[in-house]
Amino acid sequence: MSKTKYEIQGQDFLINGKLTYTEIPNSNPACHGLLFNARFIQGLFQDVNPDNWSHYQRFGKSFDPERNTDELVAALPQWYDAGLRAITVGLMGGGPCMSYKDWGTLKFGSFSQDGKMMDPGVRARLERVLKAADELGMLVIVSFLYHGQFRYFDGDEAIEEVCKTSVKTLCELDYDNVIIEVANEYDVIEQMVPTSQIGTPEKMAELINLCREWCAGRFAVGASTTFVDERQELVMKASDICLFHGNDKRRQELHNKYTLIRKWCPGKPIVVNEDSAIFTHIDVAVEDHFSWGYYNNWTKQEPPCDWGIGHSEDMRFAAKVCDVVGIPVQHENGDPELLGFEPHNCLPNGERFIRVTTARPDKIQKVVFYEDGMKLDAAFAEPFYLYPLSTWHQAAYCRKPGAKVFCAEVFFYDGQVLRLEQHLDELTD
Repeated sequence: MSKTKYEIQGQDFLINGKLTYTEIPNSNPACHGLLFNARFIQGLFQDVNPDNWSHYQRFGKSFDPERNTDELVAALPQWYDAGLRAITVGLMGGGPCMSYKDWGTLKFGSFSQDGKMMDPGVRARLERVLKAADELGMLVIVSFLYHGQFRYFDGDEAIEEVCKTSVKTLCELDYDNVIIEVANEYDVIEQMVPTSQIGTPEKMAELINLCREWCAGRFAVGASTTFVDERQELVMKASDICLFHGNDKRRQELHNKYTLIRKWCPGKPIVVNEDSAIFTHIDVAVEDHFSWGYYNNWTKQEPPCDWGIGHSEDMRFAAKVCDVVGIPVQHENGDPELLGFEPHNCLPNGERFIRVTTARPDKIQKVVFYEDGMKLDAAFAEPFYLYPLSTWHQAAYCRKPGAKVFCAEVFFYDGQVLRLEQHLDELTD
């Protein structure tokens, strides 16, 4: 028997009959009904291509699909205590984009080629995640389709069968804490898999309606989008919740996209279930009253993942949620800090992903990065990556042979300059 049930009333979520966060004494009324969440898309991860197995023996760990899910389950209580009320996991996983140049070899193997059978291991791990979240009072956004896996199915008919199989499985597992995301960024499917019709707004709206019919309205259903233009209105209106992704958007752009969706769907909840490590986007979400989702693709999308509230941007995000909701902060902000040189924090080829994290990015004018006094790059906006490619993605740094000192100079608007150093000879990886 499921312990956690949710309802949707207009733009708000209720869990077990109460607006979210009202169970917390003296919580912020502006957060009531929202669903702060995080993208833990690799929570069920496996790669059945044996040529790739050595790829995941890194970060000081030996990857195992069962251990990966068990570690996620073990981390959920601390995320609940920090204010998260939902996570997203994917039946087809996601792309470990920091380490893979070509996802063509990545094979999740979660369904048969005709889409009519789910892999027993994936099903069992899904059940463990749903049960753990149910015990805590958390919701799980279960994402069905990921464009990087479409090559393994017999066309669109098999993809539709994947959706039917997934809904059937969720009904059989009999947990009520589920939200269905039919496809992760369905509009990207149209670009990446041009032979498929699944990514068209017309077909996605049809699939949303079918999933709702197959589960007899038991679960809220939607499909996430990234572009948010007029073509997406059809999908948003077909959805029970409006899912969109905030990747590459700054605060004003996030607000503008929200405003467009709210115009289409004035009486539905809006949920961002993937964005970036720019946790100050929460301020926009609270002001506009939509739910926001954190995405750290280094700690949470590169298997083996670190599922806890680690000494990274994760800690700042957790503290930010606590602050805006009104939960006594349990995680120290630490401000600012140079990240990427921690033990086991690089790829086997020596690539590292360097950034400066801070609890108060509004105070920082720029960050300039140096190696042995030679300027490498400058970052002018959070998340203050070295070699930023987007708000959620960056290029790698490799130490030059013989280099001794890496430095990040943090320039504050008030004129102060903070120098953060890493002596490269001290690295143990």
